[in-house]
Amino acid sequence: MAVAGDTIRLERTTELQMIDITREVAAAVSRSGLRDGIVVVFNVGSTGALTTIEFEPGLQQDFPAMLERVAPRDIAYQHDLTWHDGNGHSHTRASLLGPDITVPFAGGALRIGTWQQIVFIELDNKPHNRQLAVQIIGEK
Repeated sequence: MAVAGDTIRLERTTELQMIDITREVAAAVSRSGLRDGIVVVFNVGSTGALTTIEFEPGLQQDFPAMLERVAPRDIAYQHDLTWHDGNGHSHTRASLLGPDITVPFAGGALRIGTWQQIVFIELDNKPHNRQLAVQIIGEK
């Protein structure tokens, strides 16, 4: 068993931006030289999330609309009353979705569906330069 690490950098993300990072994750696996195992991608921060989705225009509109229904930005959040930064909804949404994703790979290729992409979702109300930690565990 071997372990390799990598980083994916995302520049100046904006609220509710969905970024397809599938190619970057696949490239990290390829650079690792490992053939079979798992890759974990972790958002270093508390207001971004990772998931899989069919990355197409309809869902790129539907997903943020769903987040607005589940955790609306225009209601009172105790976080905002404490910190006055207006991103209580961002933290709540990120907690619901989660900061990481684990994807298996075999023969050096990600084991994802034809219409399944790995996406980062920016949930904060201000732009960020994001770092995603990539940990690859497997065998050659």
